[in-house]
Amino acid sequence: MQNFSKIAVIGGGSWATALVKILCENNTTVGWYVRNEVTYNHLVQARHNPNYLSSVEFDMSKLDLHTDINKIIQQYDVLIIATPSFYLGNMLAPLTVSLKDIVVFSAIKGIVPEKKVLVGAYLAQNYNVDEALFGVIAGPCHAEEVALERLSYLTLASSNLALAEQMKEKLGCNYIQVSLSEDVIGVEYAATLKNIYAIAIGIAHGLGYGDNFISVLISSAMREMKCFLKHIGKKKRNINNSAYLGDLLVTCYSIFSRNRMLGNMIGKGYTVKAALIEMTMIAEGYYGAKTIYELSTSFNGEYPILQFVYQVLYEKGNAKKKMRALSKMLN
Repeated sequence: MQNFSKIAVIGGGSWATALVKILCENNTTVGWYVRNEVTYNHLVQARHNPNYLSSVEFDMSKLDLHTDINKIIQQYDVLIIATPSFYLGNMLAPLTVSLKDIVVFSAIKGIVPEKKVLVGAYLAQNYNVDEALFGVIAGPCHAEEVALERLSYLTLASSNLALAEQMKEKLGCNYIQVSLSEDVIGVEYAATLKNIYAIAIGIAHGLGYGDNFISVLISSAMREMKCFLKHIGKKKRNINNSAYLGDLLVTCYSIFSRNRMLGNMIGKGYTVKAALIEMTMIAEGYYGAKTIYELSTSFNGEYPILQFVYQVLYEKGNAKKKMRALSKMLN
């Protein structure tokens, strides 16, 4: 059995910072790999991340900080990878030690863009991560609300529920409720889809559409998600659970949603390129939209919202005209 008292987080962004904060509630020591030397030095000296969730002050006696990814993997039995999917390849590029026999939980909400595969498949194919030792951490849970210790919810998905149960003990605290699932692929795809749909919601908001239309757009997105997930596995799932519907709702409505923010900027007239440049954080939905749309074309059913987002992001479609056309297709 793996030693869950030795958990490390890989990543230095907002979600990684939030997860380290949660883990510090239940663990005497938390490993943390931070690639950026400036961030590392600032954490050591000022006890907070200078770039993300800077209001969170850490008890440094609980943190084991590293800038060498190989050293931290050699010292810890359980890893949580929390970096944007766009950076995953570069993050793991210096790796010389094996991930075989190490528990890996992915907190990444997207598809690895250069390989066009889910994170679990990518890690299995390239780093020999065992399916029985792999899990996914999903929402609905925004890092900014974790920083404020507002009640939040996590879903842990793994084919090995005993593994997920052990992680639940480490992540559950007075402001974090945790539920378990065996639907690993479904939860991974749902986490990718909700980001794409949030871009559509943001565009609608930026264009000036009201709550009435946006509610219809979200309900239509939910039906699309349900149809999409039917094609990626026969696993029994309740689409109304928090990992699916809940995560979709918070990503579409929250002011903290970077994907909604990207869409809002496009709706207000920014070009896609200008919006991406101006944003200070990665919007996973942009990178997932192309792969997910291409995959949807091989499925039965219609996916007009996925098509809309793809056309606006990758075919320079006019957001206003495309949204008007989309509005006539919804009910």
